Amino acid sequence: MSDDPHRDTEPALDEATLGRIETEVALLMRFGEATRRATDTAEHRVLDRAAYVILRHLDAAGPQNVSVLAARLNLDGSTVTRQVTALQRDGLITRTPDPSDGRGTVISPTTAGLHRMAAVRAARTRLYGDMLADWTTADRDDLARLLNRLNQALVDRNRRRS
Repeated sequence: MSDDPHRDTEPALDEATLGRIETEVALLMRFGEATRRATDTAEHRVLDRAAYVILRHLDAAGPQNVSVLAARLNLDGSTVTRQVTALQRDGLITRTPDPSDGRGTVISPTTAGLHRMAAVRAARTRLYGDMLADWTTADRDDLARLLNRLNQALVDRNRRRS
């Protein structure tokens, strides 16, 4: 009998398929970064990846304190604090006292931060539009759905380990 409580209720995992998935995810991360660096469009370089993700999240979820932001992005609070400090130095976010915790601050994107984030988002959307132009709408929808599902599985796994 297996020590894994899920082993008895789940079908056996196909090691060859899991190996292919692992390789494809590793390549996706590598090729995605290489594509970003090699793209001539200036909009791709107006924000680093960390700043872009923080601003995208703040735009979608609204102002938040650093601990909530760190938890959502599955990062250490000190890492997010460093990133937020750089964003504030560049005028891309503001900090205001947290009304629910006087020791903390609430992070909000500035208009400049939202403009930069929107420029990067538009450039990335164009890039993926060009790369996926010959894919069917259904294939693009499937890719978006499955990437979202993979990201959610990663978030859920990391939350269980915390």
